[in-house]
This record gives sequence, C-alpha cells and structure tokens, in this order.
Amino acid sequence: MPPDISQYRSGNTDIDYVTTIDSGLPGPHVVIMALTHGNEICGAYAMNYLFKNEVRPTHGILTLAFNNVAAFDRFDPAQPFASRFVDEDFNRVWTDEILQSGRDSVELARARKLLPIVRSADFLLDIHSMHLASPPLLMCGMKDKNVKLGVGMGYPAHMVRDWGHTNGRRMRDYNEFDDPASPKLSMLVECGQHWALSSIEVAIQSALRFLRFTGVVDAAWCDARINPAAEEQKLIDVDGPITIKTSNFRFVMEYTGLEVIREKGSVIGHDGGEEVRTPFDDCVLIMPGRNLVPGLSAVRLGRYAPLPG
Repeated sequence: MPPDISQYRSGNTDIDYVTTIDSGLPGPHVVIMALTHGNEICGAYAMNYLFKNEVRPTHGILTLAFNNVAAFDRFDPAQPFASRFVDEDFNRVWTDEILQSGRDSVELARARKLLPIVRSADFLLDIHSMHLASPPLLMCGMKDKNVKLGVGMGYPAHMVRDWGHTNGRRMRDYNEFDDPASPKLSMLVECGQHWALSSIEVAIQSALRFLRFTGVVDAAWCDARINPAAEEQKLIDVDGPITIKTSNFRFVMEYTGLEVIREKGSVIGHDGGEEVRTPFDDCVLIMPGRNLVPGLSAVRLGRYAPLPG
C-alpha cells in the first residue's frame, strides 16, 4: 500500500512536497526525488525513512522532493498501473524545447515548477521501480562520469549505460547531467518490482549510498544504516532500445530482464509480421516492457562491458 505523505505537502519551500535542508555552510546541492511515476511507491518509502531518521547535511544543501503527486494521489490497488501518470509520462519531457513550449499537461506543469530544483542540483538521484521481478538496476546514462557515480555508490550490482527512450528525454539526462564537461552528476535507480517489499529496502539503501558518495551527509550516519553489498557490480552497455512499431508486438516467451541470449540473430519477438532478432552474441535483455504499444520501448538490448578505470 502507498505510504501517507500528506505530512510533507507543505515542506519548507514555495513548491508543494519539496523540502530543502540548508546546512548554512558552503557545499553541493544534493537532490533526491521520488514518485516520478505515481505508481512507483518505493521511493516514497525511502523519503519517509530519511525524514523519520532526521537526515541532515553537514555542509551544502539537501532537497527531498516528491514529483508526480497528482498521479500518486490517484493510486488504486485494484488498478495499480493506472496511476503511472495523469496526462503524459513525467520522465519523458526533460528538454528545454518541451519545457519552454506552449504545450500543457499536469506533468508539464509540475516539471516546470520543479525545474529550478533540477537545474540547481549538483547531484541528483531519481528513485523508480519496475513492473517485472527483475534485479535492481542503476541507469547511468551514457556518460562515464555518471557510471563512476554508480561505482562510487557500489550498489545495486547491475549498472546500465544507456541513452534512454525514443519517446522522450528523462530527467536524469537533462542538460548538464548529460554533459561530460560539467561536474554535475545524476543517477536513476530501478529498485525492483513495483510494490514488492524488497524494492523499499533497495530504495533506502540506494539513497543512503548516494548520500554517502556526495559527502553532504555525515559518513558515519550513513554507514550506521548501510548494509554490505552482496554482489560485485557489473556494467551493461546498451546498444539501443527496440521501439514498438505496430499494435501487434509479442515476445516469443516471458522475459523478466537480464536474460542473456547467446546467439546473434535469435528471435525474441514479433512486431506485426516482422521478426525481432538479437543484433549480437551474448545479448542482455533489459527491462522488457509490459505496455506493448507503438512508440514505446519493448526492451533494451545490451552486453556486459568492463567497468571504467
């Protein structure tokens, strides 16, 4: 069930559900965000954990924000996928062209309110979950600097270097976060399956490790709450997503994610009359889709790669 976040509505800024804690000392602006998708509630539990444990920066500024609260408020356990968004995907509008356009939607209005927070962040963590029971993933974007952030966090075990989706840009890839010349760093963590208790723990542990990496919170405070990582990290380089072309896309079997298809050219699905084949040997399937409609990503294809030095 979703947690009660009503106590955080007023926060201490002029934006609902946004709380900024300023240490009063020079340092980075660190931002953690939850509920980018209204039905991905593990991040809200992680935020509640940080508030209840009275997280405080020793220097710099820490901001905790709940994003698409309008969608979250509509969450219905009987129709749990229906509250992903209200009008459009909040995590596909993050270009200045869209944000400054004349378009309007519930999600765009909220993104425009949160834009100053995103622009001012030196470090940003966006907490998500997945519809299938896939192992947790750190979605690093394409730049090595953000992969190194994932290595610095040391958790979860699987990191994915990817460029996102063809149907819109993610918040974690907005402007300077995707600029190799900028020191700003961002990370998106997929904590596991929606509504699984295990995804809450992944969200909490990811947030704690992110805070420790940034140095904005006392390391001893983080270490007292961090569990040892169970697995060594691995990096998967994404070749690209399979974008659905027709309304008749079907996988040949049930995939949940991180399956390795050994032979190049193996058929993994059909898009109308067209076979969907793996483009290389040892192809890793990442986050196969549930909502198989034209324009969305059916699955992302990648391969294991060495970690950057």
